[in-house]
Amino acid sequence: MKAADGCIYECRARGRFRRDGVTPIVGDRAEIEANGKKGSIVRILKRKNALARPAVANIDALVIIIAPVSPAPDMLLTDKLTVAALSNDIEPVICVNKTDLADGAELMRTYGSAGFKTFAVSAGTGAGTDAVSGFLKGRVTAFAGLSGVGKSTLLNRLTGGDVKTGHVSEKIQRGRHTTRHVELFELPESGFALDTPGFSSFDIHNLRAGELWRYFPEMADAAGGCRFRGCSHISEPDCGVKAKLENGGIARSRYESYVEMYNTLKEIKDWERNDTITLDFGG
Repeated sequence: MKAADGCIYECRARGRFRRDGVTPIVGDRAEIEANGKKGSIVRILKRKNALARPAVANIDALVIIIAPVSPAPDMLLTDKLTVAALSNDIEPVICVNKTDLADGAELMRTYGSAGFKTFAVSAGTGAGTDAVSGFLKGRVTAFAGLSGVGKSTLLNRLTGGDVKTGHVSEKIQRGRHTTRHVELFELPESGFALDTPGFSSFDIHNLRAGELWRYFPEMADAAGGCRFRGCSHISEPDCGVKAKLENGGIARSRYESYVEMYNTLKEIKDWERNDTITLDFGG
């Protein structure tokens, strides 16, 4: 744990945290009692947000890394991540990597037109990474994305660190998981970056179907044009969201993600819901 005095202390949580069902997680701000270079966590300060897996807290932004190729973009997963971020008061940012291998313009258009900040980069050549560095300054930012999209390679560029990297299987076009746990890196100028394990599935059980549209920014301005209050934006007539879709104002892939998430969420009973987002890691 890095303290306000700039020193790093090896800390343990006191036993009462376990009794209270509280677990310190990466990104927590806490009060400690130091004894030399070691210490004890005596109080965890109130979190402004938290994700369950990977367990991170107090995040200002979530940089979602996708690539046009190797591996192919998983649009549904990316859209679930943007929903997870927005519903936890975290700014989602789309970073299209591997632009030296393929044109990422379509991905940039899809997410730029939806209202998200976007960056086009090549972690391999360094192109575009200065703009990302500028955005990260002074922020606590988590990086997320499918295994193999170049997340750790990009972090190496941004932090000057020694983040382990892997390669993408030619047979299945899926990256090997090189990050096994959340790691916190201090950025050269100011701010922190969190490297998280790659994942292949993602569940959002804390949201209700009827509020999902609020976390699709491009739908929010159109939802007021629906004839029916409580419109699902799927089957009702005179729907402002569907009209915007047909006029090209909403990307088809984004709308398809919305429909799939809506149909999943409406089947979840209230007692099954969580109060945090859960990531389910896959192979």
